[in-house]
Amino acid sequence: MNNKIILDTSKNNCIFKLRDIISEQITYALNSKMQIAILCIGTDRSTGDSLGPLVGDKLKFLVRDKVVLYGNLENPVHAKNLSENLRIIKDTLEDPFIIAIDASLGSISNVGKIIVEKGPLIPGAALNKNLPPVGNVSIKGIVNISGSLEFLVLQNTRLYTVMNLADIISKGLYHSILKTIGGPKPHKEALENFAK
Repeated sequence: MNNKIILDTSKNNCIFKLRDIISEQITYALNSKMQIAILCIGTDRSTGDSLGPLVGDKLKFLVRDKVVLYGNLENPVHAKNLSENLRIIKDTLEDPFIIAIDASLGSISNVGKIIVEKGPLIPGAALNKNLPPVGNVSIKGIVNISGSLEFLVLQNTRLYTVMNLADIISKGLYHSILKTIGGPKPHKEALENFAK
């Protein structure tokens, strides 16, 4: 994977490109005996910053033996609890490989696009918050333009843009997990019923 890849969500193959990029990273992590942590950062109190929790909500069912999910609409990971969640990840997962997802502001030509990078993202950078960098791989959805008054820009972001980004990111991650780890294991009762 290149250090930085920009994906255009208006292209039909965007989900599959994201799937393949993330699959490559997950395969590396699994071969290195690392556990996968998907960390969805943001808050549901701001339209523009709700990308992470929306992705987390769409992926709640994705948890597997080797995949743990942090952050959704019910329990968002945001500026006030990010450090605590990072501590929990490091305390409960042996050698975690973190895929960090967050909303970002960017140039007008990149609004609605996804940026995938090797290495961490800096949460809260647009709002000048001093938060730790997070992620072995980062996925940023560009929700609006950067400039001045970022707080107001995030508050006045179109929900359509955020929902579209959340759909594509969650589908790309879902398909990357299916490709590398597989589907959920059937419950014991289901296997017993199938055998009857």
